[in-house]
Amino acid sequence: MTSTRQYQICTHCILDTNDYPEIVFDEKGICNICHTYDDLKSRTVFTGDEGKNKLSDLLQKIHQNSKGKKYDCILAISGGTDSTYLAWLCKQWGLNPLALHVDNGWNSELAVRNIEHVITKLGLDLYTWVIDWEELKDLQLAYFKSNVLDLDIPSENALLAAFYFLARKYKLKYIITGHNTVTEGWLPPNFTSQYKMDTLNLRAIQKRFGTMKLKKYPSIGFFHHFWFTRINGIHMVSPLNYVQYDKQEAKDTLLRELGWRDYGTKHYENIFTRFYQGYILPVKYGVDKRKAHYSTLICSGQMTRAEALEIVSHPPYQNQQQLQDDREFLIKKLGMTADQFEKFMQTPAVSHETFPSYLSIYAKLRSAYRWGKKIFANSSRTLTSG
Repeated sequence: MTSTRQYQICTHCILDTNDYPEIVFDEKGICNICHTYDDLKSRTVFTGDEGKNKLSDLLQKIHQNSKGKKYDCILAISGGTDSTYLAWLCKQWGLNPLALHVDNGWNSELAVRNIEHVITKLGLDLYTWVIDWEELKDLQLAYFKSNVLDLDIPSENALLAAFYFLARKYKLKYIITGHNTVTEGWLPPNFTSQYKMDTLNLRAIQKRFGTMKLKKYPSIGFFHHFWFTRINGIHMVSPLNYVQYDKQEAKDTLLRELGWRDYGTKHYENIFTRFYQGYILPVKYGVDKRKAHYSTLICSGQMTRAEALEIVSHPPYQNQQQLQDDREFLIKKLGMTADQFEKFMQTPAVSHETFPSYLSIYAKLRSAYRWGKKIFANSSRTLTSG
């Protein structure tokens, strides 16, 4: 995404005005994303004795809420570094989670082997939630036709829904995920979207460009999420925020203890996400997501700025044959033609705001709430002064 501003790059991480046009720098040339990371880390990450106490309290709550049940919690597992390392830690902590993997039809062979191998090695039970392929394909094609940025929403929304549906099915109060602040931080707004749980936006895109009704597709919106978390009391927690988490050390542990194999780059265990992040995002939308991920590792001290700059100086796909294979695989699996895909790549991006959204409704409600609060406050002052 090219900016009309004078070019400037952060002196601490590798984000710049081309990557994130709204980026702001302080007097030292450090960007607001770095400051946001520091603030988020200070509020969510706990190490040393404080981290041990937080983790101990969490494990105690998980055990207390799972008494008499076969499983302690739901463990989200993708086969990637974070979730696999968390699975290994669960065994060290004495937890017996039900591992959940959501199959969206795009798993790489390596991901399947990693998951099967790790589950067997750790002695965990695995629940594989297979999303109805025909409905998911139709929804993914609808997103391509809409030209919005976040093409991963059809899979990500179903993934989140599956977590809560399964937790409710087994009457478990805790879902544990490998998400962590240290290595994932906070993405700039133009690198992703706020529409992950906006089912009004999702179904508007499907209604406009899809060809079938979504009957089996699991989805979760803001209201449904409120029901699961506030009414049913289901908690999604991130235990990696309570340990000293180093990405490379985690990979070394998994390789040594479980015979796990690395994918090379974050989320590349999934063919769709690999091609989306490695080709579609940078070429069509001007977003190289590696820059945000590596900037987070720089902020956490797990990568140097020079190392990150060297990596991103090369295209995401180092192997051109793999790029071609992934492109052909995606086109064939989605039932597109090469011409249709090229037309999509050349069509300008369209904002999610073009379609109906709960976010716009919430914004109006917030404005109405502030207006009402102000009117109420003014009325109260008038009454009290009289």
